[in-house]
Amino acid sequence: MLQQGILNPAILSLVARIRHTNTLVIADWAFPYWPQLETVDITLTKGIPTVVQVLEFLLPNFKIGELFMAEEFKTSNQSDVKNSFNRVFEGLKVTYEPHIEFKLRVPSAIGLIRTGDPTPYGNIIIESA
Repeated sequence: MLQQGILNPAILSLVARIRHTNTLVIADWAFPYWPQLETVDITLTKGIPTVVQVLEFLLPNFKIGELFMAEEFKTSNQSDVKNSFNRVFEGLKVTYEPHIEFKLRVPSAIGLIRTGDPTPYGNIIIESA
């Protein structure tokens, strides 16, 4: 029985199927439903868990080539929120693009993890290396 790291079987199954250049979306509580994407909703309540918390648990076992975020994130959030994301992004390539372009990437993802995060434009797409 697993006793540390990610314990959620649906997330483990989803992440295990991601291969080179595949993408995974980690989204906020209000992110729209995409019928064609496997969605693992781990929202407990508004704010729990956060996108950053989920990414922190994925990092030890996930080789990231690039992260994508909406450029609106930078103008819609205070510096403390931006710093919490940037701390986890350290050493990773992050591409900011218009929100409309970000959303165009979503349908090609392997899956989506929905969190309780209320951060405006705090959604990320992870591309595996």
